[in-house]
Amino acid sequence: MRSCASQGSKNERLEGDTRPTHQDHPTYVHHCQYLDVRMRRAYYRSQIFYLTHHFLTACIVLEQHTTQQCYCRLKKRETMSEAAAAEELKLPPEALEIKTKVASIADQIKTAKSEKKPKEEWDPLLKEMLALKAQYKEITGVDFDPPKKASSKKKAESGGGGEAQQEASDKNKEKNAKKAAVKAAKEAKKLANRLERERREKEKAEKLAGKGADNFGDAPLIKSHEHTDKVWTHISALDQSWDGKEVLIRGHVQTSRLVGKGAFSLVRSSLYSVQCVCFESKEVSHAMVQYAAGLPPESVVDVKGMVTVPDTPIKSATQCHVEVHVTSVHCVSKASAALPFQMEDACRPDAKDGESEEGDEALVRVGQDIRLDNRWIDLRTPANQSIFRIESWLGKLFRDYLHEAGFVELHSPKLIGGSSEGGADVFTLDYFGKPACLAMSPQLHKQMAAACSGFEKVFVTGPVFRAEDSNTRRHLCEFTGLDLEMTIVEHYDEVLVLFDELFRYIFDGINKHCKDELERVREQHPFEDLKYLTPTLRLTYAEGCQLLREAGVEQDDYEDLSTENEKKLGDIVKEKYDTDFFFMDQYPLSVRPFYTMPSPTNPKLSNSYDFFVRGQEILSGAQRIHDPELLVERAKAWDIDLEDLKGYIDSFRNGALPHGGGGIGLERVVMLFLDLKNIRKASWFPRDPKRISP
Repeated sequence: MRSCASQGSKNERLEGDTRPTHQDHPTYVHHCQYLDVRMRRAYYRSQIFYLTHHFLTACIVLEQHTTQQCYCRLKKRETMSEAAAAEELKLPPEALEIKTKVASIADQIKTAKSEKKPKEEWDPLLKEMLALKAQYKEITGVDFDPPKKASSKKKAESGGGGEAQQEASDKNKEKNAKKAAVKAAKEAKKLANRLERERREKEKAEKLAGKGADNFGDAPLIKSHEHTDKVWTHISALDQSWDGKEVLIRGHVQTSRLVGKGAFSLVRSSLYSVQCVCFESKEVSHAMVQYAAGLPPESVVDVKGMVTVPDTPIKSATQCHVEVHVTSVHCVSKASAALPFQMEDACRPDAKDGESEEGDEALVRVGQDIRLDNRWIDLRTPANQSIFRIESWLGKLFRDYLHEAGFVELHSPKLIGGSSEGGADVFTLDYFGKPACLAMSPQLHKQMAAACSGFEKVFVTGPVFRAEDSNTRRHLCEFTGLDLEMTIVEHYDEVLVLFDELFRYIFDGINKHCKDELERVREQHPFEDLKYLTPTLRLTYAEGCQLLREAGVEQDDYEDLSTENEKKLGDIVKEKYDTDFFFMDQYPLSVRPFYTMPSPTNPKLSNSYDFFVRGQEILSGAQRIHDPELLVERAKAWDIDLEDLKGYIDSFRNGALPHGGGGIGLERVVMLFLDLKNIRKASWFPRDPKRISP
């Protein structure tokens, strides 16, 4: 190792040394650079004492730096390679100053991170450091690269411990590997636990939301694409015998409400209803309860569940002794439009005398017009379902009796030339350039069929049209006629006997087969059962007029009965004979159609008759004229154009049997049997002077 003296004086320059002289640099820069050179020479020549001497000298000279700062700079230089130190000597003073500032800022940032301070506090330092690095690149032309510490490999090569250090390094690697493995295992376990927890939470959320559940929701559109082995039960069949059995039902949701963790729904099919309850459980999710409670009123649903018997009867349901505990519910057809009225209001009993049909604020009732404007919904009420089932039974009983009596059903035309009876208002139309009208009766054709065509006994069921501008509670412009015509042997009493038996057969059949329907009607439209005698009470027209006069009512024997007098006569008959059903014959000829046979005992009377229920007419009939010449005479008396009746009159010129018959208004019979206050309640889709839709 060379001595200190052999290195020359402190002002001598080494070969290739381009350092500025002491006089060319400020004090700080000069002594730092001088110290750097002496330090490196001492390091490589192991002249530690000489280096320390110069270090102390520099500390004294430096005017703006402390001994500690210079010592840190010394320690830093000790770790630098000779090539790095030489490279740094070439840097301009500004670059060196930047490097110092960057190092200081980096330490501050590192301290802030170790203390876990928020990024907002040290982010300005980071930005300042990046700006300094960019400035460094502008000055030097290269990216800022802080000095790297000597690697362990270089330290080993520079003199230290060889195999022992390698052995220690291997042990550290093994130890670090074990630590890394333990840490990795912990992290893996934590990850697995977190994933499992997330999975359970997701399953719980999906269960609450009903995701993946197949026991509720909107059913696919039924397009008749498959047959299944499902067994369906009609709501009407549910009673206490079904306790503990599973059923599958379909119906309209009349009402649905959420109570706590359960949903209560009233499901209705035709005129029967049952309460369905749905409570949260393992099989029933929270979402299913919410779904059931949120179904729009009148939606169609399929419900599966267990039938149970409640402790107390459910008054709101027809099947009041059972309820269904729901396990699945699917909506087949969801009601998308708002209801014009609530079914609960539409099912409310009729207003009592003195009350408004619309009711008051405390009790909402649905008026007649809004019902008829939305008839398809109004028909869903149990009362209306029952009315038209009774009406259907009435038509069936009418047909059954007449079929058993040997009658043949005739389908008469509804388009005719002229008017069918003459003297009445008819709906006229243009029939390919010819005048025509809608038939107000099948009268002429049923006479042709029975008396002139050899069928002898025929009946007709079909629409009848009356162009009468009458807006009363008992008139319609279109109704269903139940007509019959039959030949007689000697007397029109033969027809009256048949009508008497026919009506009693119909009344008995309705009371026998429609018990449930009668009760459903009675709940909304209270009425007393129809009273009738066997045989039916028979009065002459003159006897009826006499009863009215005895009660103080003016009524002439040869004048037609007014509607008011008909009702009064009905009240008199009910009080005197205790019957709601009777008939009268021998009406004045002047108030009957032109084809009515005159009475053989009094030319002012006729062989005609009317049947009454609760004081209102339900049938009008007579013995018909079967002689063509008498027909012509009577038509002329009514000023009827014979040309319009030519085909009808000519049918009697080839021989015609004596005959008689009558026509019944189906809706009128239903209205009076059930004592309804308006005939529109007995018509599916009423047609009157003010209504032609829906």
